[in-house]
Amino acid sequence: MKIYTLHEKQKLPISLKEAWDFLSNPANLKTITPDYMGFEILSGADRPMYAGQLIQYIVTPIAGIKTKWVTEITHVQNLEFFVDEQRFGPYSLWHHKHFIKEIPGGVEMEDIVDYKLPMGILGQWAHPFLVKPKLQEIFKYRKQKLTELFGTYTENQTAEDGITRHDILN
Repeated sequence: MKIYTLHEKQKLPISLKEAWDFLSNPANLKTITPDYMGFEILSGADRPMYAGQLIQYIVTPIAGIKTKWVTEITHVQNLEFFVDEQRFGPYSLWHHKHFIKEIPGGVEMEDIVDYKLPMGILGQWAHPFLVKPKLQEIFKYRKQKLTELFGTYTENQTAEDGITRHDILN
């Protein structure tokens, strides 16, 4: 049984609360998912995130094939992390940890996804050619979209107003 891991980090020039409010709202997942994936929430995103929450949605990841996906929010630590796990969908295992921490001038978000593909050796064969590149493409889109929404992080920027420390000193 081969379990793969995707690990991504991104810094944004926003407050911890602003990052948490956006990322922990299931309805915002559509905003950071490529349009071609046909992402549509069917149920479960009508309340703030909580442990035990089930979210059902449809995605079209490959060749126009619609796939129903059900995830459960299994852990929530306000302003720190949450975990979603697939209960029904295209993977044999999907365990996605979302961490958010305050850093000087903003936040650092970290995603760690552990996943297993179905179909044994065929799934393993498809991983480097189909699944891994698709996941990398989706997370690249998310990074670009979050930067578009919240700006580019720089080491000298303050999270409150976008003024750099250099501007304050001069």
